[in-house]
Amino acid sequence: MSYVPITDTDVTEMLKLIKSNSIDDLFDIVPDKFKLDYEKFDVPDSYSEQEVFTFLDSVGKLNYSSNNKTFIGGGAYDHYVPKIVDFLASRSEFYTAYTPYQPEVSQGTLQYLYEFQSMICDLSGMDISNASLYDGASAVAEACSMSIAVNSKRKILVSSNLNPSYLSVLESYFSFNNVEIKLIKSENGLTSLDDLKNNIDDDTSCVVIQSPNYNGLLEDWSEFTKLKEKYSKLLIIAVSDPQSLSLLNSPGDVDCDVYVGEGQSLGNYLSFGGPYIGLFAAKQKYARKMPGRIIGRTEDVDGKEGFVMTLQTREQHIRRDRATSNICTNQGLIALRCTIYMALMGKEGLPNIAEICLQNSQYAANEINKLSNYNLMYDNSNFLKEFVVKTKFSVKKLVEFAAKNGFNISPLKNDNTDSLLLLAFTEKYKKSDIDDFVSFLKDYNV
Repeated sequence: MSYVPITDTDVTEMLKLIKSNSIDDLFDIVPDKFKLDYEKFDVPDSYSEQEVFTFLDSVGKLNYSSNNKTFIGGGAYDHYVPKIVDFLASRSEFYTAYTPYQPEVSQGTLQYLYEFQSMICDLSGMDISNASLYDGASAVAEACSMSIAVNSKRKILVSSNLNPSYLSVLESYFSFNNVEIKLIKSENGLTSLDDLKNNIDDDTSCVVIQSPNYNGLLEDWSEFTKLKEKYSKLLIIAVSDPQSLSLLNSPGDVDCDVYVGEGQSLGNYLSFGGPYIGLFAAKQKYARKMPGRIIGRTEDVDGKEGFVMTLQTREQHIRRDRATSNICTNQGLIALRCTIYMALMGKEGLPNIAEICLQNSQYAANEINKLSNYNLMYDNSNFLKEFVVKTKFSVKKLVEFAAKNGFNISPLKNDNTDSLLLLAFTEKYKKSDIDDFVSFLKDYNV
């Protein structure tokens, strides 16, 4: 909450100076149909500063989650964030930095964004990365938009195992663009290659495959890139959690064309849903079709190294009909946190973290699968840190009861049976924490 040093007397004097009777008069230009009638809302009387903080504190205490152990998956994960990330990212020269339009006064910001791009390229196996987008969902949608710009085709094939939140944003992007979005069926938790082959044709612009997918299972991107032998203009868009890429063959290694993902797991807190950061990397040949900003390294007239915004293809800077996207910024502060985290962990630390997640999730899955009222939804142990559990209990009630007993868990989205949980286990929690959760599930009987 900010301190606002404006009194009623100040407001009256300002209105008098501009010859206006009230603040409402300033908004006469706005049609009434766009205004809210506050008398219809139960707006309380004004509070003093102390009363506001007391009220907000009481509201905050209604959240069970603050001290709970979090085993929620689905695209955002409760990883440990080293304190050096908070310390360095909160330094004033970074924390207050604005858009680096002037490279001569923005070298620090431009350099860390360049390093961020380089690290994302290392993880994804791609040639070029931008300086980030808003979040994983918008990155998926922008990748499909770029694909259409590249090959002028109007059909998108999407695995039904894509994160439902990503799919929702994707559908919003193209709801009025005369673009067909076709969902490919799932078989035992994985994308059906047969159904994909039955739906692909010469009008298909791209295929979107997430691995690990929303069920937590690993997809084989190489099986999908083989389709380009027949459909030469087809783009394969790989979606993945960047932590997982430290253990897997990268999208670039198996000839995917674009990599997109959510970067929250790289040194950022859950923060009740944001702000997060979209990752976007692609093959070099798509550089001039990519959305967002791309930072480059160069030399000045004296031969000294410098960093600049090499490409910034948006309406503000070039002719509108040549703009690749309406994405007009990057998540600079979150990208900084990712950069610090990746630099700190390095090429040994990241796979070590992913390996601990793998061990924790496999152990948890085995223990949960032993319980009489729970079993793994898919007969497949090919997952890294999250998996789907089926139970005879109402998941809605189970989630609520778990929150009151120290555990944050979540149902599988779009599950109409009220029987499926999506659980994730990161390096943040010990074996004893997992055992406590398994004991809770065992004793639960509502």
